[in-house]
Amino acid sequence: MTMNLASFEYVLSLADGQATLETVGGKGASLARLVAAGLPVPDGFHVTTAAYRRFVAENNLQPSILAALETVDIGQPATLKVASTAIRALFAGAQTPPDVAGAIAMAYAALAGQDPIVAVRSSATAEDLPEASFAGQQDTFLNIQGYEEVLDAVKRCWASLWTARAIGYRARQGIGAEGLSLAVVVQTLVPAEAAGILFTANPVTGQRDQAMISAAWGLGEAVVGGLVTPDALIVDKASGAVLERQTADKQIMTARVDGGTEEQPVPAELRRAPVLDDEAAAELVRLGVQIENLYGMPIDIEWALADGAFAIVQARPITALPEPALEPPNEWPMPDPKGPYMRGSIADFMPDPLTPLFATVGVPAINRAMARTLEELIGGSPSILDDYLTTINDYAYLHVKLGCRDWLWVLFGMGPALPRLLRNGERHWREVARPRYAEAVARWRERPPRDLPAAELMDGAGELTAAMADYLTALQVDAIGAAAGTEGLFTAVYDKLVKREGDPPAATLLLGADSTPIQAEKALYDLAQWCRERGDLAAYLLDTPSGQIAAQLADDKALPDADQWREWQRRFRAHLAQYGHTIYDLDFARPLPVDEPLPLLEALKLFISSGGTNPHERQQKLVERRQEAMQAALGRVKGLKLRLFRWALRWAQAFALVREDSIFDIGLGYPVLRRMLHELGRRFAKARAIDDPDDIYWLERAEVEHKAAALDRGESLENLAGRIKERKAVRRAEKRATPPQQLPPKGRVMGVKTDAFMPVSAEEQTGDILKGVAASPGQVTATARVLLGPEDFAQMQPGDILVAEITTPAWTPLFALAAGVVTDIGGPLSHGSIVAREYGIPAVLGTGVATRRIQSGQVITVDGSDGTVDLS
Repeated sequence: MTMNLASFEYVLSLADGQATLETVGGKGASLARLVAAGLPVPDGFHVTTAAYRRFVAENNLQPSILAALETVDIGQPATLKVASTAIRALFAGAQTPPDVAGAIAMAYAALAGQDPIVAVRSSATAEDLPEASFAGQQDTFLNIQGYEEVLDAVKRCWASLWTARAIGYRARQGIGAEGLSLAVVVQTLVPAEAAGILFTANPVTGQRDQAMISAAWGLGEAVVGGLVTPDALIVDKASGAVLERQTADKQIMTARVDGGTEEQPVPAELRRAPVLDDEAAAELVRLGVQIENLYGMPIDIEWALADGAFAIVQARPITALPEPALEPPNEWPMPDPKGPYMRGSIADFMPDPLTPLFATVGVPAINRAMARTLEELIGGSPSILDDYLTTINDYAYLHVKLGCRDWLWVLFGMGPALPRLLRNGERHWREVARPRYAEAVARWRERPPRDLPAAELMDGAGELTAAMADYLTALQVDAIGAAAGTEGLFTAVYDKLVKREGDPPAATLLLGADSTPIQAEKALYDLAQWCRERGDLAAYLLDTPSGQIAAQLADDKALPDADQWREWQRRFRAHLAQYGHTIYDLDFARPLPVDEPLPLLEALKLFISSGGTNPHERQQKLVERRQEAMQAALGRVKGLKLRLFRWALRWAQAFALVREDSIFDIGLGYPVLRRMLHELGRRFAKARAIDDPDDIYWLERAEVEHKAAALDRGESLENLAGRIKERKAVRRAEKRATPPQQLPPKGRVMGVKTDAFMPVSAEEQTGDILKGVAASPGQVTATARVLLGPEDFAQMQPGDILVAEITTPAWTPLFALAAGVVTDIGGPLSHGSIVAREYGIPAVLGTGVATRRIQSGQVITVDGSDGTVDLS
């Protein structure tokens, strides 16, 4: 720029010393700093916040702005849009004061060239700060040419201070409307051949010695706006070496057109071509390191490339950068060097590394409960159960080694008891195990957590965990083991004595039972039909994000018809109270559906919109198929074969129902238990021992008991934030590891081939075809959706293939959306296979590595008949 603009109140040159956060906003101040440091920033100027204030004052807009904002309720997106539309209309109809317009005209004329093409970008005084990124809340206009167009773009930038998203974002951040102003940056537009984003730290792992580059063809808006999947490069900052490179199929690019920009197809020859070679990537990272050193912190940089030269168009601190990641474990030390240790049975309910509190409360409770259960039901237990459940790298493993004395107990203690266990299993679960668990839960539910001393809260949590463990180990004998045995026996009888070519599989005769998961689905469907009869309510639920609805469950004013809304709340809360205790994960640190109802809300919306199948009709069809198959079988066997068939079918059907019902109730006590632990965490946080109430789960039992006793004595507590931070980092690293399914690897355990009940090992899954258990027949090709927990459930779309570590009854609502199912863990008798068969969708379970090998959005083919998943 050839002239000095520092004397103007309303415009400043790009590197002017007066270009501060208050005068030119966050983006402008950052660019001024970069220019002053000699970095390659396109020429331009600032339109200051004083110009915005002059525009608002001259047109007397502030009273009307405040009046429009009075109607805003951040819980109702429609009110944000109404206010925004009203305010932006005010700006559109107002005139830019002559002195402001004249200053902008002079600054634009001073840029090089005749009517130069520029980018006009908003720069707010509350954006690009280390503690919060307001990026994208205001507008940018590219390919602007001519004074009148520049002036109009500046005014549109001012108006974008009041977009619906900006109003809502500031409201959620607690930033008031008084005193707000906006600056604008006008810069010569870089005719970019390529553009993208550079992070001077790895935003995924948090590693500060690595940089991450996103790169695509054309202007950078397609990358920033998420319209294109860009190339991704990881670069070592010290050497400039490219450590990782993913070259994407870049289908869209932002290109210049008359009066603006538009998204255009990328030329075919460039779609799969790398945007940056290694040398260019190293050069860009060198610039990034300069900028990082200038700021003294990791930086998020927008860059453009034209004629072989890089330009920096924006730089801001990276917000929410994770702590540097530890390396995943590569050794799996066994407490007993001979093992064997296995990831199966109840370990299936613990797919992730256990939190410290569950590892020190839940694991010992389960071990003690297993010994008690076998003593109660059989009259003894093997000594090996002292460490039946253990952890290796914080993953749950079963120790299944039996010595000579233990084998004697199996042969002469457990063996003779099996017929009695089979006869009494269902009754014991219904009349003893579940009522005993429910009684313990009711005893503590009646005692408000806020009224209890801290030590008693921990005692209660321990007692409820022990009650859960007693129930869990009882149902292993009463239901899960019996169900596996009776279904296996029935399948053998059916296949050998009854089945003929063209007949349905044995599982058909076990479908259609009115299990608790099915009852829960039918209840949700009935609630959806009730909503459909109320048009305004149905429209609101369909149009509102599920996360927002979940947040509004306690808000009686979310709809104009408050009575209707309250009745919906009452009905949905009643559903959660009856069915919301089923677990996603046995670790009580994980939320329950009652805590995270997003999948239920998504399924409810699907039913409201007439999507999915009517569960009443689906169940009736399964019952009819079952009856038809049974009548066909009964018509072709007689005598002893008929009696054997009836006997095996009766037991298999009974225990299939008990298995599903019993698994559904494992978390019966968890809502009360979690409330108690949350209250204890709240007190610890108030005493500054931890930062957040949920950090209670990252302490060990002894630590919690010691701190609780000190709290009751009125003593101050040591801050444990550093210890918790370290433990979370360790668990994050462990989560990136693939735990071996068996330690040490063996083809047989106790004489039984392990591939009959264990997922496929990761070492075997190296090609494009993943192998697993053929759990539900059929084939489907569709988009995979990898969900690691309830926090991801909102990503699931109708027709996606659900990919998960394991599915428990809490995942059932997602089956209404899914076209197929793939899991890391599970087998033909697991919950996922049963529900998939109920829904008639293909399922392949027990792949061992599906969640690590499959990417969300990837198109895959699931063959539930062959037990394979094609990734190619």
